[in-house]
Amino acid sequence: MIDFNALKAARVHTSPYAYLLADRVLSQDQAARIRKDYPPEIKKPGFLPLSKLVPQGAFKALIEDLQDLKLAKLLGDKFGVDLTDKPYMITVRRLSQRSDGGIHRDSRSKILTLLVYLNEDWGDDGAGALRVLNGSDDFEDYETEVPPVAGNVFAFLRAENSWHGFLPFKGERYVVQMAFLTSQAELDRKEKRGTLQMLLKNLNPFQ
Repeated sequence: MIDFNALKAARVHTSPYAYLLADRVLSQDQAARIRKDYPPEIKKPGFLPLSKLVPQGAFKALIEDLQDLKLAKLLGDKFGVDLTDKPYMITVRRLSQRSDGGIHRDSRSKILTLLVYLNEDWGDDGAGALRVLNGSDDFEDYETEVPPVAGNVFAFLRAENSWHGFLPFKGERYVVQMAFLTSQAELDRKEKRGTLQMLLKNLNPFQ
């Protein structure tokens, strides 16, 4: 599924923090097949842990590419970090609610995060498009904006200033996230938290 050459060719930016944006990493046809085979268990907003899903078809093929050691080595070479022995967590989103996407930086337990977008097209009003921000309190002070359309892949190193987020959006927003973590203990903790969040969402009929 993944065009590793397209990912390898992407430039790593260093301001305001280390990130890359690659395009044409997946084709529109591939993304359409992935969406068709998306896990039916995803019925609520938010990210769900891959460990609680049953990958099939084209979606499974994408996951296998993400889990290929070649990807960890490629990203490590691009960003100058060794990811080949790091645990990782894959989470999956299909739906966003307007409260998602607030300005934040990832926790210190994350080393690098990769986002694979899968939407057929996107509006041009900025809603739902990730922004690389120069600070912690202004969505309009941004370095670049990443529409979540099929083929776009965004990756960044976690840093004290790695602020990002997206303007409020409600609706379908297909994205698969892969986070390389500092330790197995952190992975276990995040898996437990993800399981609890999924349980609470399933118990809430209004979400």
